[in-house]
Amino acid sequence: MKFTLKQTDTKSKARAGELSTDHGTIKTPIFMPVGTVASVKGVHQRELKDDIDPDIILGNTYHLYLRPGAKILEKAGGLHKFMGWDRNILTDSGGYQVYSLSANRKINEEGVNFKSHIDGSSHFFTPENVMEIQRTIGADIIMAFDECTPYPCEYNYAKRSMHMTHRWLDRCITHLEKLPYKYGYSQSFFPIVQGSTYKDLRAQSAEYIASVGAEGNAIGGLSVGEPAEEMYEMAEIVCGILPEDKPRYLMGVGTPINILENIALGVDMFDCVMPTRNARNGMLFTAHGTINIKNKKWEDDFSPIDEMGITFVDTEYSKAYLRHLFAANEYLGKQIATIHNLGFYLWLVRSARERILAGDFQEWKIKMVKQMDKRL
Repeated sequence: MKFTLKQTDTKSKARAGELSTDHGTIKTPIFMPVGTVASVKGVHQRELKDDIDPDIILGNTYHLYLRPGAKILEKAGGLHKFMGWDRNILTDSGGYQVYSLSANRKINEEGVNFKSHIDGSSHFFTPENVMEIQRTIGADIIMAFDECTPYPCEYNYAKRSMHMTHRWLDRCITHLEKLPYKYGYSQSFFPIVQGSTYKDLRAQSAEYIASVGAEGNAIGGLSVGEPAEEMYEMAEIVCGILPEDKPRYLMGVGTPINILENIALGVDMFDCVMPTRNARNGMLFTAHGTINIKNKKWEDDFSPIDEMGITFVDTEYSKAYLRHLFAANEYLGKQIATIHNLGFYLWLVRSARERILAGDFQEWKIKMVKQMDKRL
């Protein structure tokens, strides 16, 4: 993997870069649609590629391990071939999913015992076997196994957890060195900064993660319920410590406004289920605010879904038609809303990139945040 910094904004820490892997170039800042179980929900790969057009998508180690399972993915020749996707893929390590199973898991130094959310069967994740699973899945970028702390979190727990995440990181690195690539292309490894919302822990963790010298770095444990201001404060501290010549990935973030604010702090990569999940509930994101398409006010609004026309659905269908689909509980409504939202998120990060390169990102960001912070 190679990362090249093209431009840094003069009035903020926003960066435009290029990240190249064996599956192509990723222009940053970038948003990665979430394809949890080898599928971005409600979207064909053709629509994903031709209409939404991301350089990279995300898969989830925990979910793919449970089904279809590592053996099936290996037989298929890896996740790219299994799902018919020839661009970049990043897999997260499953740490967040294990965190979300709080009632059904036990964490100790060795790893995590957990019960499957599907059938209640027992499983054990360690830093070592999570590296093996990610090798077998075959993503271009793989993540270290970490513990994602809840919010709020007591200081001493956050501190103990952070140090364990660092020890797990060392085990991930040691084990990865023994594991050959499986499908004829390389994988890049990102460790994850933790430390909850404590400034000293975040700084300490960022320094430890930076010292490892990985090809890129991630920031985890945010967007788990803390106020946005605390998220921004932690991201700013961490971005001030992580190396400038490596990509920075803020995991699980967030709203369009969250994304722009974190781009301004120096973050390069994002993922979040929000555009797809909210789409299935009838919420549309636009450059002028959010729309709840289920509201009666759209019942006889025959204007296009979004006159900006970022994807084909925006001008092919009206707000009234989309509202009707939701009222009738037709699957097509969820699909249309999903394509719209993902298209908008990709438009947003690409526009941010253009503004960074043009030198007027900060002014544009302030205007966009104000515009998007409205309910239409």
